[in-house]
Amino acid sequence: MDNKAEEREKAAKLRWRAEEIAEGKGLPFADHLEVLSPQMLRRSPHELRVHQIELELQNEELRRTLAELEALRARYFDLYNQAPVGYCIVAMDGLILEANLTAVTLLSSARATLVKQPITRFIMKEDQDIYYLHRKHLFETGEPNACELRMVKKDGSPFWVRLTATTALDPTTRSAKHPEGVRVSRLVLSDISERKAAEEAQALLETKLQEARRRVATGFKSGRGLVG
Repeated sequence: MDNKAEEREKAAKLRWRAEEIAEGKGLPFADHLEVLSPQMLRRSPHELRVHQIELELQNEELRRTLAELEALRARYFDLYNQAPVGYCIVAMDGLILEANLTAVTLLSSARATLVKQPITRFIMKEDQDIYYLHRKHLFETGEPNACELRMVKKDGSPFWVRLTATTALDPTTRSAKHPEGVRVSRLVLSDISERKAAEEAQALLETKLQEARRRVATGFKSGRGLVG
């Protein structure tokens, strides 16, 4: 069913409901005569009553729709802020436009101090090139991209994150020059510090085991040489 057919069906149902209410309740309409046009006033009292009820039903449906939208907005706002990963929207010039509560917590900074700040301010100096190459690939290809690097908290302490990014047009930045909005990157920040610490501990253990095997093998060879 196309949009026009759906609109006609919706209007017919609304008219049918208004007719039922008008016939069943006989609602008064005299108080609203002053807001009606001359064309409406030439209609029959029944037509006027039905029209008034149609408007009331439309207003009721509009209020219900707005309430549902507000509830949905509040729900997704909570999901966005309470997500277990950090979300940031970053402009083409590298400035942070938006950050959720988890990102604020990860970086130990107030939201106000994050917005309009360059994202690179929170990336460890030694890992700046990783982010540069990641961002370059993202905007050149438009494909989702991920990398692992170290970020820094407000006090300068580093932590590892897996940074996953996508690019999209931001509708909130629409203008005459950019009717569809400007392109931004959407970053997902996952704290992987514990995994990195475990990997480093495992690598250190393997290095020590290899060193121990080397020493045992060297001692064994030396011992055999002495016996011979």
